[in-house]
Amino acid sequence: MAFEILRDVTAADWNRILSVLPGAHILQTWEWAEVKEIYGWRKIPLVWRKPGKEVGATAMVLLRALPRLKLNILYVPRGPVLNWEDRELREEVLFDLVQLAIRERAIFIKVDGEIITGYGEPGLPESRKNVVGGQIVDWLRLHGWQKSDEQIQFANTIWVNLKESEEEILARMKQKTRYNIRLAQKKGVKVRLGNLEDLITLYKMYAETSVRDGFVIRSWDYYRNVWEKFYRAGMMDALIAEVDEKPVAGLILFYFAGRAWYLYGMSTQAHREKMPNYLLQWEAMKHARAKGCSIYDLWGAPTDFCAEDVLWNVYRFKDGFSGEVICTAGAWDYPVHRRMYMLYMKILPKILGVMRLRGKSRTQREAAL
Repeated sequence: MAFEILRDVTAADWNRILSVLPGAHILQTWEWAEVKEIYGWRKIPLVWRKPGKEVGATAMVLLRALPRLKLNILYVPRGPVLNWEDRELREEVLFDLVQLAIRERAIFIKVDGEIITGYGEPGLPESRKNVVGGQIVDWLRLHGWQKSDEQIQFANTIWVNLKESEEEILARMKQKTRYNIRLAQKKGVKVRLGNLEDLITLYKMYAETSVRDGFVIRSWDYYRNVWEKFYRAGMMDALIAEVDEKPVAGLILFYFAGRAWYLYGMSTQAHREKMPNYLLQWEAMKHARAKGCSIYDLWGAPTDFCAEDVLWNVYRFKDGFSGEVICTAGAWDYPVHRRMYMLYMKILPKILGVMRLRGKSRTQREAAL
């Protein structure tokens, strides 16, 4: 093999190594893995390097034990991280990950690397395909990988370019979006940075948002662990929109390696006509830009770009900021135990359905507090 695998990377070195690779992602950081360990996962940090030379790839692999089956599942959220155009490197990394799955007695391993397959909203004249991304998808299919039915992260997203001046970024936005930003300012919406004491308020707004918009969220304990971990590491900020000093909307902004991610957004019903969410996004972009970020990731776009997709209305809002749609290959599974994998994938929707019902009931109670 052309690359050696380093398995003893320390917490102090991991983020530094990861940050210089193309496509370095917040979900591949040491902090994210530490949070997941609280909830039953074990981290396996791997680094690929040519002997005596620079690092070529990393993968923060998460292992979940299934004690009753004496088997495991492996997941690489938004990884592995590497230059996907380097064919030799990507094929060796994927081969090594399969071998790891075999050694760890995994039912399957799921990878979700940022393999870009296209730019722009599919179907529009200005959209274009990424040839290399298509070649990688073909290779995955040929070598026993399967497109996953369990897409944990969004396959598609929107990137706003922050390299230009604030005036240029505003000018690129759609006219209605600029109007709503100015309307919010005119109507007295103020945006401030939050602190640790504000997190419970943001969670309550998030719970209210989930009940109103019909999606399921996790418990306060989970978000407290995530948000506090990244806040204390200097990798996250909370922004809160207020009217008359009362919170009406908020967002949680993460940043790492020159990119910012809008992972969580929340709002109340109060003062929605004042368009606080538009000003909130604009202030978040300015904040990310001041932090040295060149990309603002709006985190999530439709799988199918049509009105029937559950993300369509959210997408129309995000589209107003005139970022570029980024389409990726999504999550891929390599089944090590194929019969067990097929059984697992049949049972999983039922388990998730029960968990969602429980989560919805819990959130409704918390939102009412």
